[in-house]
Amino acid sequence: MFDHVVTSVTELREVLGAPRPTTTAKSLPALDPHARAFLALSPFALLATSGADGTCDVSPRGDAPGFTRVLDDHTVVLPERPGNRRLDSLANVLANPHVGLLYLVPGVSETLRVNGSACVVRDPGLLASFAVDGREPLVALAVRVEEVFLHCQKAFRRSALWRWETWPEPGALPTMGRMLVDQLALARSAEELDADLKDGYVHRLY
Repeated sequence: MFDHVVTSVTELREVLGAPRPTTTAKSLPALDPHARAFLALSPFALLATSGADGTCDVSPRGDAPGFTRVLDDHTVVLPERPGNRRLDSLANVLANPHVGLLYLVPGVSETLRVNGSACVVRDPGLLASFAVDGREPLVALAVRVEEVFLHCQKAFRRSALWRWETWPEPGALPTMGRMLVDQLALARSAEELDADLKDGYVHRLY
């Protein structure tokens, strides 16, 4: 359906040009003090994984600021909190350990990118250290850091993500319950499903 499809990096470079020397040089092989400080303040990350067949997935990860534990300059660990049990990310990691993480700090328009290799771990002492209200995660994701770099704020400036006055009005989208009932043709009401979801948000976060 497209008349002009780019098929090589050479063509991409001809169209978009080469990066500045500092853009290439900013890629670090390990966490430095600035990356550590960013992780200590970040309550939210996007985790990118890929399955053995090449299909990709991006999943949100969120918890209290500093939820990503830095063990050393080459190792970080994220607790796996209760979710929908699809296990898309974790199953992908078992098939293909390469992962990418994009960390956000509220109000900060730069992001931190961390790339590396991951594994799913069950070390009792480690899991116990992530307990919240006496509830431990059942597994955690350990990432061997291979590349770290800060990403500029152009995307945030274009999107105005942190500018509340640009946010849509409440109710601009249907509720999650309404959308799921419509998408799955469920027999139950949207109000019932919304109530169940709300109960889970209150009682089953950890």
